[in-house]
Amino acid sequence: MNLFQRFRYTIEADLHQVFDKKEQKNPIAMLNQYIREAEKQTEQTGKLLERQGQLKEKLEVEFKDNSALLAKRKSQLQLANTSGEQDLIEFATDEVAAYTARKNTLQTSIEASTREYFELERKFETMKHKIKDMKVRQLQLMGKENVTRAHHQMDGILAKNNKTNFEDLESYIDKLAFQIDKDHEVTTFEARLAALEKNATDASSPLLIENK
Repeated sequence: MNLFQRFRYTIEADLHQVFDKKEQKNPIAMLNQYIREAEKQTEQTGKLLERQGQLKEKLEVEFKDNSALLAKRKSQLQLANTSGEQDLIEFATDEVAAYTARKNTLQTSIEASTREYFELERKFETMKHKIKDMKVRQLQLMGKENVTRAHHQMDGILAKNNKTNFEDLESYIDKLAFQIDKDHEVTTFEARLAALEKNATDASSPLLIENK
């Protein structure tokens, strides 16, 4: 192992160690990063799959054009044989041989390209399913993390060292309720006194008229 390879492996080991520490510290954040990287790689794979499909289509177009030219040259070879012109016969024969060889090559390439395309497509679909599974796992972990935090906060609030806080709060609520009841009582008394005054005034009004 040369110096450059040792240096590269050392750097990679250090990076893995850093990632492991980050994962232990914040697993959700690291999982989010893994998902983003997986989505990026899947997108790149999708582009390669698309390009493979385009190449396959081009091979099929070449095969179609070559087949048409081969049929044409075979027809011309028949005419050349009928005419007996040797130079035309040789030319048409060479052309038929060339187009036939190209047809066989294209046929083999198309078959191989088709197999490769479907293999890539299958793996691409598998990658997309894996990402979906990772996102489901992400939601599960986020739910567990949220529940853990909620329990921690609730346990802290309900702990004995926070009993005074609840007692202070209850005392404040009692005082507030007492004040509201007192204000309501005063208001009621004032209303009753006002009613008595009004009744007294109404009762004395006819007597004043009669005295006059």
